[in-house]
Amino acid sequence: MNSPPNGQQLRSLATQTALMDAAETLIANNGAHRVTIKDIVREAGQKNESVLQYHFKNIQGLIAAIHQRRNQQIREKRAQMLKKLEGSKSKLTLHDLCELMVYPTFSLARTDNQFRHYAAAFSHEIVLSEDSALTKVSRSGGGGKSGMRVGDLLRQALPHLDDATYQARMELAVRMCSAAVSNHMRNKNPTKGPAADFFISNLVDALEGLLIAKPSLKTIG
Repeated sequence: MNSPPNGQQLRSLATQTALMDAAETLIANNGAHRVTIKDIVREAGQKNESVLQYHFKNIQGLIAAIHQRRNQQIREKRAQMLKKLEGSKSKLTLHDLCELMVYPTFSLARTDNQFRHYAAAFSHEIVLSEDSALTKVSRSGGGGKSGMRVGDLLRQALPHLDDATYQARMELAVRMCSAAVSNHMRNKNPTKGPAADFFISNLVDALEGLLIAKPSLKTIG
């Protein structure tokens, strides 16, 4: 059985959290290229600039830690939603599966303003990535077991797509959703009210339409 953290460990965790929160907020508001280590340290209420290097080595290490904690939250939320849906239905619809792709992030942003900063700050990274968006998500651990389960169910739900077209559609789907969420989270009150409800519902509809569309003769050659 692990011992509970001592006072020094708790203070260290609090400092790490403050630095991660500060980076999310500043990058969401100003863009990553305009944020310095000094800015992050000051926003976190710290006085010594070396505190970031001590805990994370550099900004890249800090951002990696941010993704790790947020991806864990997303995985847990998706697993909860998947368990609830599978417990209430004999078979999930494509619409259900599309909701499982986007609702976990949106739901977390709805209940945690700090998570909203994360979504605004970093969702666009997938859009701008020169690598495959699916590979980037996989390498970051963003999918987890629940993500793999949803992926398997999506493949079963789209038998009209051959493997190459399915992969291309999923690549488009991930980039489209990431861009939409990143842009939307920069709006005022992006997770509250009718406009927010319309956004997420319409995004799920658009995602379903993208995936269900029959390939044209030009596409399948």
